[in-house]
Amino acid sequence: MPSLIPEYEYDVFISYRQKDNRYDGWVTKFVDNFSKELEATFKEDISVYFDVNPHDGLLETHDVDDSLKDKLKCLVFIPIISRTYCDPLSFAWEHEFKPFAANASQDRFGLKVTLPNGNVASRVLPVRIHDLDIGDIALCESVLGGMLRGVEFIYREPGVNKPLTDEDDETKNQNNTKYRIQINKVALATREIITGMMYGHAAKVAAMTEPAEGKPDFKAEEVLSPPAKGNTKGKKLLSWALASVISLLLLTFILFDVLGPFKSLNTSNDKLAVAVFPFQNMTNDSLWDIWQNGIQDNLITALSNSPDLKVRKKETLNLLLQDEAATNYASLAPPVSKIISQKLDIDIFITGSINREGPKTRLNAQITDSKTDEVYKAFRIEGRSDSMLYAIDSLSGLVMDYLVISKMIRELPPDRRFPPVTNSPEAYRLYLLGESARSKKDYATAREMFQQALSIDSNYHHMKLMISVTCMNEGLYEAAREWSDKAYEKKDLVPLAMQILINSNHAYFHETPFEEIRYLEQYLEIDESYPGTYYDIGNKYASLLQYDKAIPQYEKALDLYARMDVKPWWVYYYIQPGYAYHKTGQYKKERKLYDKADEYFPDDPTLVWRKAILYLTVRDTASAGKYLRQYKSIYKKNAWPESALERNLGWAYTQANMPDQAEIAFRRSVSLDSKSPWWVYYLAYFLIDKERNIREGIELSEKALELSQGQYEWIFMDCKGWGYYKQGRFEEAREILEKSWALRRSKAAYDHEAFLHLEAVRKVTGN
Repeated sequence: MPSLIPEYEYDVFISYRQKDNRYDGWVTKFVDNFSKELEATFKEDISVYFDVNPHDGLLETHDVDDSLKDKLKCLVFIPIISRTYCDPLSFAWEHEFKPFAANASQDRFGLKVTLPNGNVASRVLPVRIHDLDIGDIALCESVLGGMLRGVEFIYREPGVNKPLTDEDDETKNQNNTKYRIQINKVALATREIITGMMYGHAAKVAAMTEPAEGKPDFKAEEVLSPPAKGNTKGKKLLSWALASVISLLLLTFILFDVLGPFKSLNTSNDKLAVAVFPFQNMTNDSLWDIWQNGIQDNLITALSNSPDLKVRKKETLNLLLQDEAATNYASLAPPVSKIISQKLDIDIFITGSINREGPKTRLNAQITDSKTDEVYKAFRIEGRSDSMLYAIDSLSGLVMDYLVISKMIRELPPDRRFPPVTNSPEAYRLYLLGESARSKKDYATAREMFQQALSIDSNYHHMKLMISVTCMNEGLYEAAREWSDKAYEKKDLVPLAMQILINSNHAYFHETPFEEIRYLEQYLEIDESYPGTYYDIGNKYASLLQYDKAIPQYEKALDLYARMDVKPWWVYYYIQPGYAYHKTGQYKKERKLYDKADEYFPDDPTLVWRKAILYLTVRDTASAGKYLRQYKSIYKKNAWPESALERNLGWAYTQANMPDQAEIAFRRSVSLDSKSPWWVYYLAYFLIDKERNIREGIELSEKALELSQGQYEWIFMDCKGWGYYKQGRFEEAREILEKSWALRRSKAAYDHEAFLHLEAVRKVTGN
C-alpha cells in the first residue's frame, strides 16, 4: 500500500533492534496495537513498514539493499529507542536511523515540518522504552541535530526500569503512564506530522497564516522566606531578591514585548461572541458551492468546543443573510457581514473565500471586529483539491488557537497584553500558570509549568529563559546557566527583539553587567515605552554599585506605569529604587516610595522588611519596632525557619549600621541550624567584611566549605580569600580568589563584589 503522499513508499517506518523483541515480542505487540490505533485516528489507510527479519549485527560486508533504501522513503520514522538501539555497530542504527535522518534532511519536506497548529516537529518520532545514559542521549541527538523527544513507554519502580506493557498498573508506575494512552499519543503525533507534511509549505500544500496588511502578525527578594534549599550567596547587604538574582529575574519579564502591543479583541462579556459566515466560492465553478456552507459548518462545530467562545447558530445567521443579501454568497458585500454581526451583538465575525489555482485550492479567512471593522488576523490555507477536509481541519485549528489565546491575552492586565511567542493555547496557558505561581514565589511549581509548556511547544524558546529564571530563584545556578545556554543556541530562530533579550540573558552568565546594559539599550531602540526595560537597566547599574545611575532608570519605569495608570506588576518596582535611595542617603524619598507601594502591596513581607531597615537607619525606634514585630509575625504565621528570620535580621541591622545587633542575629541563625553552610557563611562574611573577628571568620568560611560538600564552593572560597586579604596574607588571598573567580565564571554568573575583591588583591600583588 503506497504512502498518502506520492513518491514515498510508506507512511511510517518502524526501526528497532531484534534484542528488544526477543524476550516477549514487545516491539511486535507495539506495532500491532499502534496499527489499530492508526485505523481509528486516520480516515485514510496508513501504510506501516515493520521488518520481522532477525538482522541485528553489522559486518563490514553488510550493505543496505536497494529495497530497504526505498522503504526508508517514508513520512514518519519511529525508532524504538532502547539501551541497545544506541549502538553504532547495530544494523538499525547504521542502516536505518542514520540514513533516514540524512535523507529526510535533504528531501523536499526536510527533517522538521510545520504542524497544522504552527508548531514544528521532527519526522523522527522516538518511542523510548528505557532510560538512557547521557552518552546514548548525546549520540541520538548528534544524529537528530536537536533534543531527543518522543513518547515514553517506560515502567519505573524502585529497582525496576523496563518497557511499559498493557498489563502494567499505572498506579504503581512512578511515571503514572498507561500503555493504551501512550499508544494513542504516538498515533496522534503521527497524524500531526503527516497532516503537516500534506499541507506544509515545502510540499506546496501547506497551511500558513498571513498578517492582515498593516497589522502585527500574531505568532502569534529578600529571599522567599525561608530561603530556598541550596541557597546561594546573595548580597550581604541585600536580601536575596535584591541581589543579582533579581537582575536576571526581571530581565526576562520584557520577553513578552517582542512584537509590539497586542490589539485586544473587543468584548464586554466573559465569552467572545463569534459569527461564522459562509465562505464565498470564487472558483467560477458551481461544483464548489457545496463547500461554502461546508466550511462554515466545520468552523462552527470546531469553535463551539471552546468554553471561551460563544458561537452563533448557523440557522439564525443564514436567515438574516437571506434578508440582507442574495443567496449567491459570491456576491456577498463586506458591509452585510458587519450589519448582521451588529444585529446579533457579535464581537467578531469570520468571513472567507474559496479560490483555485490549477490543482491547488486556497482557503482565505479573516477575523474582523464587528464594531470597528478592523481585520485582526488573516489566514490562508493551501492544499490539494481532493483533500478539502484536511484543509478545513487546519483552518479550524488555526482560528481556534488564535481566538483562545486572544481571549487569554485580553484577560491580562493592560500592561501585560503582549503576544506570546507560541501558537499553542495549552502552552500559553501553562506559561500563565507558571507566572502566577512565580508571582506567589512558588518557584518549583512555576518551573514545572514552564517545562510543561516547552514540552508541548519545543519552539517556545521564551520558556527556556523562564526555566533559567526559576532555577535562579531556587538557587540552582548551574541549571539556570544551562537553560540560558539552551535559549542562546536557538536565538537565530526567534525575532530580532527576542534575540537581543536572549543575548542579554546570556551575558548575565558569560559576560558582565556592562554588556547586559548595552543589549538592553539596543532593545530601547525597538520599544522605549515598556517600563521593564528601564527597570532592568537600573538593576544592572545597581549590581555594579552605581546607584546614582540606577535611580533615573527606576524612576523612568515608575513614571511610565503612572502614565498608563497601571499598577506595577510586583513590589520590586518599589523595593529596588527604595534600596538605591537608601544607599545614597535619600531617606525621605525612600519613605515616600514605600508609602506609595503600600497602596498596592499592603503587608508584603519584603516591603515590611525594607521599612524596618529604613526606620532603624534613621533611629526611629518606635516605627522600627512596629515593623520588626510585623515581620516576625509573618515568619511565625507561615512557619518559616527561625534561622532564616535571624539571618534576615542580621542583614537588616547591618544595613542600618548596627553591627552589634547584626552579629547577635547572625550568631543566633547559626546556633539554630549549625549544619547549614549558608548560615555559617553569612556569619563568616560579616565577621570578615566588618573586621569584627577576621580569624574566626576564616575558620567559619572553612567550615562552610566543608559543609557545602563542593556545592557553590566559589562563594565560600571568596569569603575565605577576602579574610586572607583583610589579614594581609595577600599571596594566599590571590591564589584562592583567582580560583574562586574562575569557578564562578565557569559555573555561575558575574558578581561585582567578588570582582572587586579580586581586583583589590591584584592591585596589591601586581598583575
